[in-house]
Amino acid sequence: MSISDDQRVLMALIGAAHGIRGEVRVKPFGDDPLSFTDYGVLTTKDGTRSFEVESARAKKTVVITKFKGIADRNQAEELNGVELYIRRDQLPEAGEDEFYYSDLNGLAVIDQSGETLGKVISVQDFGAGDLLEIRPRRGGTFYIPFTREFVPEVSLAEKRLNVDLPENYFSEGEPEPSEG
Repeated sequence: MSISDDQRVLMALIGAAHGIRGEVRVKPFGDDPLSFTDYGVLTTKDGTRSFEVESARAKKTVVITKFKGIADRNQAEELNGVELYIRRDQLPEAGEDEFYYSDLNGLAVIDQSGETLGKVISVQDFGAGDLLEIRPRRGGTFYIPFTREFVPEVSLAEKRLNVDLPENYFSEGEPEPSEG
């Protein structure tokens, strides 16, 4: 049975080789850096390659990982850039007010007046918290902080989220000097 792309969830990205025994640096996606090791076999997005974790240990911002069948540095170097996925149905249900990034992609973004601003195309975290990347019908993409203040309601059933943006959110002018 073929699994479509939207039924796969990106768990981690393999980076550079680490040492000479086939270990690699893995950048995990998720709150727990070692959580990608909990789901058994990981696959590439197209499902043509699979990887089973033999051992893993967290080290700063990466997880040093040994995959079964990867015995030396040359084999490890060939894995650089490979994305690791699991099937969506392998994940536990999200708790209340918790969402998997993949579930947010494609949701319509509706402002307080009922106008559709665009669709969520990705969720990014550049270090200061989650941002929703929105693609409007025309023009370039823009970001909205994924906080309760900016996104008071998410309805996965209705495939939409409501946003409450400040009046000047899309202002391109210079900020007004504050009075002090």
